Order: sequence, then C-alpha cells, then structure tokens
Amino acid sequence: MPLTDSATPPRPADEPVQSRGARVRRALPPPALTGFLVLLMVLMAVSYAVGRAAGPVAPGIHRNVPQGGPGAGGMDTHGMGLPGSGMAGGGR
Repeated sequence: MPLTDSATPPRPADEPVQSRGARVRRALPPPALTGFLVLLMVLMAVSYAVGRAAGPVAPGIHRNVPQGGPGAGGMDTHGMGLPGSGMAGGGR
C-alpha cells in the first residue's frame, strides 16, 4: 500500500488572499512608532515656541570689538589689560 501517489506532485499551500487594507497596513510603520514620532514633533514645536517667547538668554553677552583693537585675534584678557602694556592690571 503506497503512502503517496507518485503520479501527481504535491501542491503548494494556497496563499491567503489579502485585502487591500491589509496590504496598506503592512506597508505602513507600526502605530506605536508613528505616535512616538508625532509626539516628538509636537514636543519640539512647543519647546521652540517657548524658547522664542522667552527671548535670548543673555542679550548683552556679545562684545563689539573693532578688528584692529584690543582683543583682536581671539585674545580676550577679561579686563586685565595686555601684559607689559601699562593698561589696567597688565604688567604689574
């Protein structure tokens, strides 16, 4: 008594028919990821709005120094003067 009929090859399993909605859902990212990204964007927008409403942190922190004047070239003595120049605190 043979177990299988060798004349007919085995048929592959039928693939389940997917609806269009199922295919679209499979192509989209998971809802939890989408929700997280939306929440992240909302928090960044709120943070930006609060920062714009608060204004600059320290509005007077920038110094306006002429290019050829003291402190040019990135040398900042923080009010101590230049060494050996006889200016306030320098060279003593």
